[in-house]
Amino acid sequence: MKIALIGAGGTIGQRILKEALDRGHQVTVIARNPAGVSVQNERLSVAAGDIFDAAGIAKAAEGHDAVISAYGPKTGEEQELVRATRSLIEGVKRSGVGRLLAVGGAGSLEVAPGVKLIDMPGFPDFVKPIAAAHSDALDVLRQETELDWVSFSPAGLIEPGERTGRYRKDKDRVVVNEQGESRISAEDYAVAMLDEAERPAYHRERFTAAN
Repeated sequence: MKIALIGAGGTIGQRILKEALDRGHQVTVIARNPAGVSVQNERLSVAAGDIFDAAGIAKAAEGHDAVISAYGPKTGEEQELVRATRSLIEGVKRSGVGRLLAVGGAGSLEVAPGVKLIDMPGFPDFVKPIAAAHSDALDVLRQETELDWVSFSPAGLIEPGERTGRYRKDKDRVVVNEQGESRISAEDYAVAMLDEAERPAYHRERFTAAN
């Protein structure tokens, strides 16, 4: 596959990039500062592009099979995620690429019918702004009926760890283990993202995965 990747410098984006290259895919990293991309690989190319510039995204993404966005806003600018999502949708549609996969958030996942993770006692206050922004961005995606998009919410806890290649999935419900914990390594999140890119199972909807 030919994959265009936005946000390759972040914790999740780095692992998506590595997983894609390890699987033999051609990857174009779209970055505001192409010179800042230090990874070198014969199947990797870099293109200038800003997620807030739909025309630039369209130009950089043209000719690819899928666009994966691992974009994350800076602390204090969480609601920029909504504007970025609107621009991303427009840019991908203009590019002619038929598939958009976006890193989502866990806060809007349900722990019970009508009860979201973000509303549970003990949900960290410092996480609420980005969790709310991801929920709003998902609402924007859900209004899009032309582009074949998917939003991938991680488990309640995602952090660097081991690549096991094993995970369990659901749509809008938090996936927990036998101890009642919801977690996934960033490495296995990347595995699940590339699995979905290669073998699409979800269309115009959200899914989640956990170890």
